[in-house]
Amino acid sequence: GEFTMIMAMIKEMYQVFDMKFKARLSFRDNTDKYLGEPANWELAQKTIEDVAKKLELDYFIQEGDAAFYGPKIDIMATDSLGREWQLATEQLDFVQPERFELKYTDVDGTEKTPVMVHKALLGSFERFLSIYLEHTNGNFPLWLAPEQLRVATLNDDEAIINLAKDIVSKAIEQGIRAEMDDSVESVGKKIHSAEVMKVPYTIVVGGKEVESGKFTPRARKDLPEITESSVDELLSKLSQDAKARK
Repeated sequence: GEFTMIMAMIKEMYQVFDMKFKARLSFRDNTDKYLGEPANWELAQKTIEDVAKKLELDYFIQEGDAAFYGPKIDIMATDSLGREWQLATEQLDFVQPERFELKYTDVDGTEKTPVMVHKALLGSFERFLSIYLEHTNGNFPLWLAPEQLRVATLNDDEAIINLAKDIVSKAIEQGIRAEMDDSVESVGKKIHSAEVMKVPYTIVVGGKEVESGKFTPRARKDLPEITESSVDELLSKLSQDAKARK
């Protein structure tokens, strides 16, 4: 159902971000701070655990951490330093629809009270981003990097500048986020600048590249090297890798 579909989406999302996580099934304990009928709680908690089993989540049950209106699944993600963070959450709420007298007409024509699903796929977006930045140390995967390719010129020779512009233009046409560095800095400083900005791949355009049409990109340390290739081959590979979320 809807609850399973949302949790499957959350699971896929954290796998794409390459973040390990456990699912905390936050159930009620035997206190008076929870609203609703005990039978509804039992059914909802069983439903949530069934979803966790169906999706093969690594889960554990934490009694006493439920919301006052129903049980929930909290995603406890682990960053690269081994620290645990609560991020996504999905919750079943059978109390508030009843208190607000919400109704829908079922297929048999009768009025029913819905069960509400609360969801936050990332938790707070800003909080997730700050945690993800620490998790990756700013080394975003190619598909997520704000700038995917830096094209640095060796000097201000017209043929070199024109080729660099052409590469950036072709890259952008293929959906690759590319920038050109034709500043007066030395090529060493240009490469260092790209490294500081954690750009996944950098190519240097000089006289040799103008003549041969071949390039050997400099890969960020955490990424695989790309062998010497033509512009079209390079851009095709980057485009395919980005689409495959590599």
